[in-house]
Amino acid sequence: MASSRTFSRVLTAAALALAALATACGAAATATNTPAPAADTIHPILGTTVLRQGEQRVSFILETASQLVSAQTASIVTTHVDGSGTSQHTTARFDKWPYGTRGAYVTNLSFDEPGTWRLAIVVDQGGTEGETELVVKVADAAAVSEIGEIAPFSNTKTLESVGGDLSKLSSQHEPDPDLYRITVGKSLFSGRPSIVVFASPAFCTSPTCGPQVETVTSLKEAHGGEADFIHVEIYDNPDEMKGNLSRGELSPVLAEWGIDAIADYRNESWTFVIGRNGRIAARFEGFASFDELEAALQETMSS
Repeated sequence: MASSRTFSRVLTAAALALAALATACGAAATATNTPAPAADTIHPILGTTVLRQGEQRVSFILETASQLVSAQTASIVTTHVDGSGTSQHTTARFDKWPYGTRGAYVTNLSFDEPGTWRLAIVVDQGGTEGETELVVKVADAAAVSEIGEIAPFSNTKTLESVGGDLSKLSSQHEPDPDLYRITVGKSLFSGRPSIVVFASPAFCTSPTCGPQVETVTSLKEAHGGEADFIHVEIYDNPDEMKGNLSRGELSPVLAEWGIDAIADYRNESWTFVIGRNGRIAARFEGFASFDELEAALQETMSS
């Protein structure tokens, strides 16, 4: 009898072992047959924070958890969330920023109604495939000086007004003296177009403010004598800040252009192209490439 009970226990243990082995094999088979994880999810970052009704330049960054998305183009479809407004289907191009591998997508979008809009973005090029969306708020109008308006007659600082001390004019490591020869106000009467860049190279929240000012210098070198090129430092006292942002005092010129009215403004650059008639012909929030600025400048020179 004892042997029978022992034999029964052995059979039971064997059965349990076989069941456990079958379960393990089944689990292994299930794991083997599970599809590979999908590609990294694409996350969008809106670069244009000031959006208003009408047509305007819009920029955004696309990235995954592991890399920046830099496919040559991205497809965009815009729709108003409540079903009103006119949808738009267009393409954004990737513009690489100087001094690095980062960059942003840029396009022109038209919003014919204020409110909340959805931007459906699809990338399928160069081995990158995915889709994402941005939900943006579009206002009736923007506080920042607008295209078509007469530019403010700002009495900006010049080399002459600060006794030749460039440290009082810019936080850039090696400022270009030519960007501080004339005030914005006087440039409006020069009979030439103007490019005015508001930027703080040492205190920008992205790595683009210094390169943006340098891009304006490159335009000056390519079109010397054809236009006025002006840099306005975001801070009124760059020479006193000594690397400490808390010491900074915003330039009063920002208020004249409405830039200080931007909610949660974080020192990102703004560049304006002004025609011979003193009216703003184009404006760019964030980094604008040499080609973008040159095209806008040439358009004003030909008009």
